[in-house]
Amino acid sequence: MRYKIIDNCLRRRNRKWTLDNLVNKVAEELYEREGITSISKRTIQYDIQFMRDANLGYGAPIVIKDKKYYEYSDPAYSITQSPLSLNDVEKMKDAIGILKYFNGFSYFEEMNDLIARLEANVTHYQDESKISIQIEENPLVHGLKCIPVLHKAIREEIPVLIKYKSFKSQSPTQDIYHPYLLKEYRNRWFLICRNNRNQTLLTLALDRIQEVHEMSKKDFKPYKGVSFDRYYSDLIGVTKSEKDRPQKVILLVDAKNAPYVETKPLHHSQQIIKAEEDGSVWFRIDVIPNFELEREILGFGESMKVMAPRLLRDRIIRRMQKMVMNYTRKE
Repeated sequence: MRYKIIDNCLRRRNRKWTLDNLVNKVAEELYEREGITSISKRTIQYDIQFMRDANLGYGAPIVIKDKKYYEYSDPAYSITQSPLSLNDVEKMKDAIGILKYFNGFSYFEEMNDLIARLEANVTHYQDESKISIQIEENPLVHGLKCIPVLHKAIREEIPVLIKYKSFKSQSPTQDIYHPYLLKEYRNRWFLICRNNRNQTLLTLALDRIQEVHEMSKKDFKPYKGVSFDRYYSDLIGVTKSEKDRPQKVILLVDAKNAPYVETKPLHHSQQIIKAEEDGSVWFRIDVIPNFELEREILGFGESMKVMAPRLLRDRIIRRMQKMVMNYTRKE
């Protein structure tokens, strides 16, 4: 608000502005708007210095004339002007949309001011236009309220007392956990942690957490294993134990769906083994067979066939047989 008041003053070329004049004008308007009664001369000096700074501020061309009067060397300048092209503005609108998506989590509340200022500057130069980016989100997902306290616990190494009820248990349990990582997969969030009873990494779904409370920081047990980037590099999803090892998974995809699998790989290890004359393609991925991999394969239906390993192939066959039974048995 002070910057805008100073800017309005310096744009008025019909009056000469001393430092005292600027201090009085800022104090007068802040009192009318906010009831603020005291503005120091040093504050306004710092404001002018900030406005001049091209890196931190606006790069405003503020000069002192006759060693006394402040003015813009460029009579047409204003901090409300945008140096952005129309193309830049469109890009900024897309970026604001993405920031708003992440701002759905209360941990990003400090971004509210940034987003508001960006949006105010961008929309100042263009009317509201159609949406050009839409990110998948599910407002009905439970457990998001736990993210701020868990994220803080991870950063500051604080144990947490969690009341948790899995889908398999009849009643919730309470335990102390040492949190290490928040991980998202398909719009569900998970906490990677350990409890006091064993050293095995555990995966807790945030939508099954009923309560979470910080405990004494001195009791925290830090994670000393491999980096989590490496730990999850051979995995689709989140289901894994520390003893699991990746396997060579061979998939045969028909001609119609092969381009989709090729352009959107199931895993970063994916490679093409060979292409058949009918257009079908053999793919290889090196991953740990788990529930999420099975769901991914089943999602392709009849267009994808597991060729190896045999255990995974047999599991898919059994699940497909059960699917058929669900549709063929009498109600």
